[in-house]
Amino acid sequence: MTSFLRFSQFIQKTFALWVMLFAVIALIIPDAFVWLKAYMPWMLGIIMFGMGMSMTFNDFKGVIASPKAVAIGVFAQFIIMPGLAYILCKLFQLPAEIAIGVILVGCCPGGTASNVITYMAKGNTALSVACTTISTILAPILTPGIFYLLASQWLHINASAMFISILQVVLFPIFLGLIARTLFKKQVEHYIQAMPLISVVAIIAIVAAIIGDSKAAMLQSGLLILCVVILHNGLGYLCGYTLSRLLRLNYPDRKAVAIEVGMQNSGLGVTLAAVHFAASPITALPSAIFSLWHNISGPMLATYWASKTDPDSSKEIVRRNSNQK
Repeated sequence: MTSFLRFSQFIQKTFALWVMLFAVIALIIPDAFVWLKAYMPWMLGIIMFGMGMSMTFNDFKGVIASPKAVAIGVFAQFIIMPGLAYILCKLFQLPAEIAIGVILVGCCPGGTASNVITYMAKGNTALSVACTTISTILAPILTPGIFYLLASQWLHINASAMFISILQVVLFPIFLGLIARTLFKKQVEHYIQAMPLISVVAIIAIVAAIIGDSKAAMLQSGLLILCVVILHNGLGYLCGYTLSRLLRLNYPDRKAVAIEVGMQNSGLGVTLAAVHFAASPITALPSAIFSLWHNISGPMLATYWASKTDPDSSKEIVRRNSNQK
């Protein structure tokens, strides 16, 4: 089991490299991955089931312990990222199919990877978990609702169908995982160690399937989408941090909120695009590229923050030294 855990940890640490590798392979041999599109809802469901198994009812105590910080994180998640997506679509005058995809990923809840990145950045991991949990629970209502408000000018949006999809592939599997953890705690703790590896493989397969299916569009518009995704992700980190600083959250909380805002559940975006906009495969590309990019930018940001001292504590030391003088 130790060898398996080491292998799993290695794959997780090099996750971005594997996504890039299989994205390139999918461009070269698209037919090897296109068939996986039919199984994307199931793959996302497995990822969400694993997330549910990693949770306990005690995780919800984080909401009670830090209601202000959680509220800020969730509010920022569903206001900043959709708003930035809409602004970028207008600024770059994106074609309708791409604009819909950019807004869709912006309306998704926080991704589970944000919890790991927050831990790496020495942020408030408990706050990150609480924000991810609450934003995911609210996603069936807020994601289709906000998406309809922002994207319906480009295309007809069936918000009710999207609501049902999110219930099926997100909330229901998480609930099953949580129940399984509660009823079969010992068995689940034995098998849950395999879930991170399974989730990584599933996300890689989802991204490869979309890129393989959208090869022509990727070659034509991939650079434009990548530029928009980099801006979207980077501005998400910046706005999340700035807002939480203005609202006087402490340094670990600011890092948690910034990462939570900047890192989306792009797997959900890919799946929703593939299910509801199957006639336009390019709609799923922003989510697929976001999945690739935020797993590069997240660890980079975490490495930077982990090496920095708390500016609040530094100011406190300076203040004390001044008072002593």
